[in-house]
Amino acid sequence: MGNLRTALLAWLCARLEQGCFILRIEDLDLPRVRFGATERMLYDLRWLGLDWDEGPDCGGPHAPYTQSERLHHYHTYLKQLEQADLIYPCYCSRAEIVHAASAPQQGAEDGPRYPGTCRNLSTRQRQERARVRQPSLRFRVPEKSVIRFNDLVAGPVEQDVGQVVGDFIVRRSDGIFAYQFAVVVDDALMRINQVVRGVDLLSSAARQLLLFRVLGFPEPTFAHMPLIMDNDTGKRLSKRDGSMGLAPLRAAGQTPQHIIGQLATSCGLIPDGTLLTPSQLLSACHRSLYDIMAKITL
Repeated sequence: MGNLRTALLAWLCARLEQGCFILRIEDLDLPRVRFGATERMLYDLRWLGLDWDEGPDCGGPHAPYTQSERLHHYHTYLKQLEQADLIYPCYCSRAEIVHAASAPQQGAEDGPRYPGTCRNLSTRQRQERARVRQPSLRFRVPEKSVIRFNDLVAGPVEQDVGQVVGDFIVRRSDGIFAYQFAVVVDDALMRINQVVRGVDLLSSAARQLLLFRVLGFPEPTFAHMPLIMDNDTGKRLSKRDGSMGLAPLRAAGQTPQHIIGQLATSCGLIPDGTLLTPSQLLSACHRSLYDIMAKITL
């Protein structure tokens, strides 16, 4: 339900600005992709009445819209970073990073700050470590790495990427491109100018803006929306915890108008108990995008 509310808000933002709503399937971590998950997601969005202008099923000028089909783009821009000496191989395991970090600073969901263990290894040291472990590739964060931006919901944000996160992974040791890197390339090539997503990804924005700048891409604006929280525990709803999706609500007789009304009510856009379609919600929200954002608080 939290993902669906964020999708509704992203759709609403795009429509209020007379922009395009773009749907991208982020399936880079193929071993974790559940069979049929994409199809179920597309079905749920259509059932709710949310439409998109570009996406995996309808195409568009920047196809393909599925990340696992876009690997050639990631290789191209990884090569650009390599030629600028902005990436290097890292042989550290997560456990080793935790052990090496004294008084570690947390980079939100990403664990302790990377201490730079492999940053300046000699060629011989790299060869020796490569015999026992496949490396990941880390982005070499510049010395001056303070990123400031204004989030449309969270307000002014500042993060010193070097101090908070350190050099971060752009390709994992198993060869899978990291989310931080892939979404920057995709957003730039798809000409995304506004990113609307959950606040759990707010800590990622500074790293991504750093990559936008290094790669010479135009920077999008960001709007990080609040998550739906469990009333009893105060924690975010999670698929791992068996949080309710649409299937049981449909089986119980809930209509798309019920669901859209509940999602819009949960972030203060309409009075409680209102039943309406996304298009009716758009008509009811005859205000500017920034008025909508002002009503949503983290």
